[in-house]
Amino acid sequence: MTAGRGSILQVPHLDEHATAIAANVHEVWPVLIETLDRGFSRAGLASYIRIVGCADCTASGPRPLTEGSTIPGFRVVAAVPGSVLVLEGRHRFSSYALIFRLEQVDSGRSQLRAETRAAFPGVPGGVYRLLVFRTGFHVRVVRSLLSGIRRGAERRARSRI
Repeated sequence: MTAGRGSILQVPHLDEHATAIAANVHEVWPVLIETLDRGFSRAGLASYIRIVGCADCTASGPRPLTEGSTIPGFRVVAAVPGSVLVLEGRHRFSSYALIFRLEQVDSGRSQLRAETRAAFPGVPGGVYRLLVFRTGFHVRVVRSLLSGIRRGAERRARSRI
């Protein structure tokens, strides 16, 4: 896996959240991809994405998500099915990465981790960081995202039994 030229993976690590999932990585991966593609393409996010000036404002590129695909707010810079998905983005207040790592724990269980990295330059970036991270908004969004992926993958795994 290599991130694209100019990768921001060297920006500071902010947090990491994980969830255990009663499904194997091959059942979790498509749910991860579908959830991100559907969730970040919701109409309600369009206004926010325009206000902060995201570099990638629309969904484009190959589907299912793979290297070179975009979803609003992010560009996929690496995708190793069943293993890792690296999303990068930038807007006027921040450069950031969201890294999903998927690991098989045993034959019927896996773990999904979401790591956030970001830099917030200048005073406007600092204010934005306060609004998004110090309020707990970011944590709630990431935990909700992971919970939704877990529920979807476990539902998929149960339907195949």
